[in-house]
Amino acid sequence: MDLPLREIELAAKRLKNTIHKTKLEKSTTFSDMTGGEIYLKYENQQKTGSFKIRGASNKIAALVERGEIKSAVASSAGNHAQGTAYASKVHGIPAVICMPKSTPIAKVEATKGYGAKVVLHGDCYDDAYKKALEIAEKEEATFIHPYDDLEVMAGQGTIGIEILEALPTVDIIIVPAGGGGLLAGVAACIKQINPRVKVIGVQAEGAPAIAMSFAEKKHITTDYSRTIADGISVKIPGKQSVELINKYADDVVTVTEAEISEAILHLIERTKQVVEPAGATTLAAVLSGKVDVAGKKAVCVLSGGNIDVSFITRIIELGLSSRGRNFKFRAKLLDIPGSLVHISKVVSDANANVIMVQYDRMSKDLDPNEVIIHMGCEVGGIEHAKKVIEALEKNGYSITIE
Repeated sequence: MDLPLREIELAAKRLKNTIHKTKLEKSTTFSDMTGGEIYLKYENQQKTGSFKIRGASNKIAALVERGEIKSAVASSAGNHAQGTAYASKVHGIPAVICMPKSTPIAKVEATKGYGAKVVLHGDCYDDAYKKALEIAEKEEATFIHPYDDLEVMAGQGTIGIEILEALPTVDIIIVPAGGGGLLAGVAACIKQINPRVKVIGVQAEGAPAIAMSFAEKKHITTDYSRTIADGISVKIPGKQSVELINKYADDVVTVTEAEISEAILHLIERTKQVVEPAGATTLAAVLSGKVDVAGKKAVCVLSGGNIDVSFITRIIELGLSSRGRNFKFRAKLLDIPGSLVHISKVVSDANANVIMVQYDRMSKDLDPNEVIIHMGCEVGGIEHAKKVIEALEKNGYSITIE
């Protein structure tokens, strides 16, 4: 089994008038932070907000060419849903998208906005997937797989062609991996054009099926998937995609939730780009040193930008904490008037801002006249936080960082 370059080149022709050729730009900020030349491939600015439209559009276009499709069915909690809905609309084909009941309303409405019928079913992707297969069989519709399909992977691989056209001297391309379609397509494309270029996949630490499969050189599934990067939260990666990744990719690394959050925060602050957690994993891998880019030209594929507005606040808070901009501590106080005022003044005099206060009078090790206070502070960084702690300890407080 293989994915010939000619199939990816054919996909590029099919997609020419359907998708955006997204920007590839150098980031001076991230280059200075890493010692390499860092370029960002802005697939978060793609139509429907994600690379997924490439694979879905190529698959549906190919089926139309062969006269093998009357209607489309897909299962997805987000990006593949919108990509399939858009591609179906372009080709005048009715589409049904099955999504878990927990799917955010914004994503459901966006999918409907592209003309698809949405069926909410089950509590997770697996439930929606089974429902989609049922509908496909009952209605004799064509199921469009989100990643384990060669024509879908060929569509995703067109990103590789665009990168080489814009930056022929690239040394490393870093790609998010969940089900594996994007990484498989890009790796197959790049290695058949220029084997010198390294292609490295990135997964969330809490959803490492492809990283495990790459390490063992066989298809491995997990019974868990816990990550904020919902776009790559996959327990069962594609068998075909894993085979291609094991053949063409150079490595697959994992990043933590804090590293992902920090990368999202950096992208908002430094590039003014909104990137979803899955898309930010590539920059997270570079900034954390999981991928060594010193002295190299490296491209981070920012695979999508579909992030719920209500979730951004939580991501920013986690990112601030990982960078030492927020920290939380607890201390014992006398449960008398003025105690909170005093500890707050110490924090204020150290130029920190109190953002959270919580009392605890129920701990077993407390005396009747004591209370434990949990306090969250906003500071300028790790060194500033240390100075705040020193000031508190000088004033007689015993501080425990939480």
